Amino acid sequence: MKTSKRGLAEIAAHEGIVLSKYKDSVGVWTIGIGHTKNAGTPDPANIIGELSLQEIMSIFARDIAEFEKRVLKAFTRELSQSQFDAAVSFDFNTGGVHRASWVRFFNAYEDERAQHSFMKWRKPREIIPRRQAECDLFFKGTYSSSGKANVYTASSNGAVKWSSGRKVALPDFTLETDDHLRAKHAAVQPQHLKVKTEKSKRSADRAITIITALALVFCKKIALLFQRVK
Repeated sequence: MKTSKRGLAEIAAHEGIVLSKYKDSVGVWTIGIGHTKNAGTPDPANIIGELSLQEIMSIFARDIAEFEKRVLKAFTRELSQSQFDAAVSFDFNTGGVHRASWVRFFNAYEDERAQHSFMKWRKPREIIPRRQAECDLFFKGTYSSSGKANVYTASSNGAVKWSSGRKVALPDFTLETDDHLRAKHAAVQPQHLKVKTEKSKRSADRAITIITALALVFCKKIALLFQRVK
């Protein structure tokens, strides 16, 4: 299962995009949506000038694969596309999907407790709007970004020009309506759940066949009994 284009746009809107290389809080060369050389090519240190939004979103789609694997491993219950997108966004921001109590509650079908626990991940305070948006996406299927994100540039020494950011529409992210998205991707299951479901269906089919055969035998015996009584 992969993050949808709309899900990628949602995360990009939360994170912001830096078009040119910059140094993060610990001095590591970074570009786009948190991409460093540790995530794979390209190495931001070797990039001259700005990347296009299309290039940045393509890099991001590759980088996010690690978090998609973590989400699939953490959930044992089936996820819709919007739920998967929200969980990936949550893990990309917190790195905590494998230890979050809300995930355990959701896997146990305790949705109300899961929703309440989701909003406990609220530090620092500035993250609360993002957490609420992720919570609404997971439990209500509501996307909030409208396919737009803030973009920034950086100076030659790697300092981001935060004051000169502008909101732009992301390329090739034509958005589907929430209802259409849910209808298209509803109840997408992890592979191990699909196998269980198929096995259960085969078992049910066999049981129905046996019951039908027994019912026919019983009806024949009842019919013979009535004939003897007459």
